[in-house]
Amino acid sequence: MRKPYLLLFLLPLLLFSCSSGKKALQRGDYYQAISKAVERLKSNPSNDKALNVLKEGYPMAVEWSQEEIDQTLTSNEAFKWERTISIMNQVNRMNDLIRSTPAARNIFPNPKSYSSELNMAHEKAAEDRYQAGLHFLEQEFRESARTAYDHFERADQWIPGYKDVDEKMAIAKELATVNVVVEAVTVRTKTYQLSSEFFYNQVFEYLNNKFPSDGFVNFFSPQQAENFELNPDFVVRMEFYDFSVGNLTRNEKEENLAKRVKIPVTDSTFVNKTYRAKLKTYTDEVISGGRLNYRIVDFQNDKLLRDNLIPGSFTWVNQYAIFAGDQEALSDEQYALTQQKAIPLPAHQDLFIEFTRPIYKRLTDELDSFFRRYR
Repeated sequence: MRKPYLLLFLLPLLLFSCSSGKKALQRGDYYQAISKAVERLKSNPSNDKALNVLKEGYPMAVEWSQEEIDQTLTSNEAFKWERTISIMNQVNRMNDLIRSTPAARNIFPNPKSYSSELNMAHEKAAEDRYQAGLHFLEQEFRESARTAYDHFERADQWIPGYKDVDEKMAIAKELATVNVVVEAVTVRTKTYQLSSEFFYNQVFEYLNNKFPSDGFVNFFSPQQAENFELNPDFVVRMEFYDFSVGNLTRNEKEENLAKRVKIPVTDSTFVNKTYRAKLKTYTDEVISGGRLNYRIVDFQNDKLLRDNLIPGSFTWVNQYAIFAGDQEALSDEQYALTQQKAIPLPAHQDLFIEFTRPIYKRLTDELDSFFRRYR
């Protein structure tokens, strides 16, 4: 019963795979037309429609390609050699398709190809990008240096090691790169000093992972900046304020429980019984919290660009209970609480780390947003 439906599903696929390229030729998509016709001839060398598309379409494809190349090269279009290369590569792909298909090769034994012309075009494209890079590099601004780097990189892609492009890329990258020093004020109490250093180190690691050294934003610690005698573009300063780990508070709740159930006596008779218990629930709670102030300063003119306070908090809770009376009066949740015990408070440093987690998330998001524009 499923075969008709399967055929209906496969029919469009079969029609597509058997396309001779005629429709593509009619709409002037010469490359697509030739590609479909040749692919059809691979599986069916005597297919009349595909043969006709190839005979009619290939000369038109070659003629159109040459016209496009001529028009492009006589225009004022920027980087016109790159479009020329794209057209030449398309003609060469048609050449490969025809030569690899005997039925197509019988019709066009010597299909058009660009070889020496393509090499020359690569030279021209590389030179265009190289000259554009020199133009922007001469402006000696960070933004123009970044643009120059992109042009030199494209020149190197067209011809690896073109002229002194490696040296020019290094100069452009140095001018375009933003150097940032990340400073952290040590927490003034030894109790939390280790935890604050852990927080700062995590932020520094995040920034270096998010902005790797091969990009255009580099982050340095104060010690690294001093060692490299760095003149930074920006300084990020971080300091915790108003942080605290509160004292333990214990809340007690006492309640009388009663649960009435039916107990079978015989198959048809029941008696009611009430279970009773007194439940006392304890909730130990410690609230920790604080705020981080971070500032971003333009080091070159001492201009304050960001000055934000980020709050964070964490509440540690432990709940347990005791009861007297019938266990059957307790719900499953209440009984589970009676299996819990009073436990020691976490170390203050652990609580410090916990309340800084939301601060870390917001801080890294904001730093990423600020420096992303220089990436």
